[in-house]
Amino acid sequence: MTSQATLAAAILAERRRCGQPGERLPPNLQPQDADAALAIQAGVTQQLGQGVAAWKCGLPSEGRPVLAPIYAASVHRSSPCLAWARDGRVRVEPELAFVLGRDLPARAAPYQPAEIDAAIAGTHLALELIDSRYGNPEQADFFENLADGLLNQGLYLGPQVDMEQSRNAGELAISISTSHGAGQEETRLLQGRHPAIYPRAPLYWLAEFLRSRGQGLRAGQAVITGSYAGSFDLPVRQEIAIQYGELGRLQLSFAAR
Repeated sequence: MTSQATLAAAILAERRRCGQPGERLPPNLQPQDADAALAIQAGVTQQLGQGVAAWKCGLPSEGRPVLAPIYAASVHRSSPCLAWARDGRVRVEPELAFVLGRDLPARAAPYQPAEIDAAIAGTHLALELIDSRYGNPEQADFFENLADGLLNQGLYLGPQVDMEQSRNAGELAISISTSHGAGQEETRLLQGRHPAIYPRAPLYWLAEFLRSRGQGLRAGQAVITGSYAGSFDLPVRQEIAIQYGELGRLQLSFAAR
């Protein structure tokens, strides 16, 4: 790792620890390509000293890799879910998480989709927790955001759902109900569509991409592969229920870190 990547990683790791975003990286530390951005990602992982409990990924965009590690301390399974909140709200994306039951280690031979399917132990409803270490991430370019983990601050793992039913769930109606107390409830309905159409397609790509770089996936890790309904804000300290079509229902509340 270059000294520039080490310095950039130190800045982003400290912002993750304290939950305070800042300016874009100094021009001399901004990554100019995917390899430089992924080197900074790896540096953040090293400096945080946490295990990678999950990954986010998507199909490559214009040949650019879409992936980021999600750290153990930021994967939540119980409610209330602790998250960095902005103005009393947490930004989320509704997704499916594929939890591996066996390793997919680095090796010489490519992985076939059937091998990756066989490694999946369960599929869960999930929420990606969104945040950036930049105050204005829309002003940063793709490689800067890739270095920072593509706006990820964590993951909420909900209930397990039927694996075969979810396998080809390209479209899901997403219903979001928020309880305001005193019997008041607000409901929003979104027509959800997976960006890759086939929810497992980005997982197949991720396993191959990591393999090609001498890396792998481990049993117990969860992989999310894209939002069904973009991103939206949810309030803290309120009961929330999200229905994922016929797959199931996720219920939680948030508490600000």
